[in-house]
Amino acid sequence: MTVTKDTTGGATEDKLGRPGAYPYTRGIYPEMYAKGRLWTMRQYAGFGSAEESNARYRYLLSQGTTGLSVAFDLPTQLGLDPDHPLARGEVGKVGVSIATLDDMRTLFRDIPLGEVTTSMTINAPAMMLLALYILVAEEQGVASERLGGTVQNDILKEYIARGTYIYPPEPSMRLITDTFAFCAKRVPSWNTISISGYHIREAGATAAQEIAFTLANAKAYVRAALERGLALDTFAPRLSFFFACHNDIFEEVAKFRAARRLWARVMKGEFGAQNPKSQMLRFHTQTGGSTLTAQQPENNIVRTAYQALAAVLGGTQSLHTNALDEALGLPTDRSARIALRTQQILAYESGVTREPDPLGGSFLVERLTDELEAEAEALIARVEDLGGSVRAIEAGFIQEEIEEAAFRFQREVETGERVVVGVNRFRLEQEEGVPIQQLSAETEGRRVEEVRRYREGRDDARLEAALRALAGAAAGDENLFPFVLDAFRAKATLGEVCGVLRRVWGEYRG
Repeated sequence: MTVTKDTTGGATEDKLGRPGAYPYTRGIYPEMYAKGRLWTMRQYAGFGSAEESNARYRYLLSQGTTGLSVAFDLPTQLGLDPDHPLARGEVGKVGVSIATLDDMRTLFRDIPLGEVTTSMTINAPAMMLLALYILVAEEQGVASERLGGTVQNDILKEYIARGTYIYPPEPSMRLITDTFAFCAKRVPSWNTISISGYHIREAGATAAQEIAFTLANAKAYVRAALERGLALDTFAPRLSFFFACHNDIFEEVAKFRAARRLWARVMKGEFGAQNPKSQMLRFHTQTGGSTLTAQQPENNIVRTAYQALAAVLGGTQSLHTNALDEALGLPTDRSARIALRTQQILAYESGVTREPDPLGGSFLVERLTDELEAEAEALIARVEDLGGSVRAIEAGFIQEEIEEAAFRFQREVETGERVVVGVNRFRLEQEEGVPIQQLSAETEGRRVEEVRRYREGRDDARLEAALRALAGAAAGDENLFPFVLDAFRAKATLGEVCGVLRRVWGEYRG
């Protein structure tokens, strides 16, 4: 690679580097996708019951997807069983309903967990869903050491942008660090957290804010793990990230490059990470849900393709492409297949995989990378001045910054300064309909009955002993993961396990 000079005559080689070399601006692997090592093609899916979702997963695997990604319904995300009063009307609506070990068995029936990687978008009860997954793998004869995948497990962005939290910040952070510690010993190939900028961006953040607040949260998790006595290089290599990809191709490419460079500097310079894998920002990308339009939904195929291109040019390790109908409902088989084919055409027909960081050295991309890095670094410094992410969230700083950015964006759309094709320009007088996925109205009643039957015939003494042990551990400082596993082995439900922790820790009221 030719060493370029900056305007002062100093070499910029150290800042730009080579692919696979610190500070990883140009990618975390020397050849990236060039010799057949493509990104993992995941399609985020889950709806209704475990049976329905299992059928979708097997369909996607038959069509060439290379990793699974599970969407859970709101009751599951909030640690509630389907028969809880607060679950009424939401069971199976925006994801799959999972409350028991039986449900998890059904979800992955005929799917060999030792041969696929699975990403689970779950946060407050992340430990619990991962525990169920481990138990199903054990029943399949797959040792936990062989399991690969990711659990999102990022509670700070829930306080910032999504709202599906359960517990106050301090015990929530404990669940996360206990998962770090348990998996470092027992599930070493599992990504124990996916620190999410996606939801921050979807809430209205700018590209620079997405980088800054995601990395500020990541620093908070690293500090929490260090305070729990974990050695940095035992857990840091399994940290992963999750970003959105929106419509501005060059800005998005630069965003990913800037984020890698910043994180490498933070981990090496600030925390003293010695293992190169601890310095690498590995990330999954999802194309922008908030960019999809209900008007002329076929246009979303084009938006998604450009966003997927930007993600690959930016060096993603994993990618989900949204379906054309997601502004209207859950994807149909056809729309999910088109979304997957978008990735496959990009991988096998476009030629962008031939070279790592194909846009590296572009004056535009390098300038944008530098600008986004500087802007994000300044925002991180402001968060640090407030005492870190947790304190900045409690003060409302991060939320207010995102709200202001979202307001500016929406005002630009409403005034026509920002064009959204089919919405504020190039509209149709009569919209053309597309088929919408219809969910069964009987799902909730069926799920309630399934959970009630599951509770019958349990060994009550064994169950109560397991839940008492979990409560005692929660009141102390032991790692909670083994106690959660024991509770599920005793046929506890998700709501019962989360309910024990609710009683010990209380609930967070934001």
